[in-house]
Amino acid sequence: MKETPTITIPPEELRFNAIRATGPGGQNVNKVSTAVQLYFDILHSKALPAKVKEQLMKIAGKRVNEHGVLIIEARAYRTQEQNRADALRRLQELIEKARQVPKVRKKSQPSGGGRAREKRYISEKKRWRRLDLFEWGE
Repeated sequence: MKETPTITIPPEELRFNAIRATGPGGQNVNKVSTAVQLYFDILHSKALPAKVKEQLMKIAGKRVNEHGVLIIEARAYRTQEQNRADALRRLQELIEKARQVPKVRKKSQPSGGGRAREKRYISEKKRWRRLDLFEWGE
């Protein structure tokens, strides 16, 4: 069971799978399944509000499969317990990030296109002034 300040995910919603890790480690890496895959079904979770589910799907990106299941692989440590704790920590961080409401951007400067239009307008205005002077001079 992983908890955030207001969201508690029941252990039934989490599934773990031990797999063999890659990389150095000698005989141990070939014999012992120390890496861990954490499966969390975002779409069918009863612990998450709809907005958090939606945001979590966006944040997780390619880690979510076509069925809406988030898969986190943890293989940084040499023991299964440490990798399991690491996977839970990473899930908690993702949920925390999804809970935060994104800031609405307040425009502080005109856009590049807006500046370009303004320059074009000023340029046209000056060009017309020059033409007016030549017409008056004749």
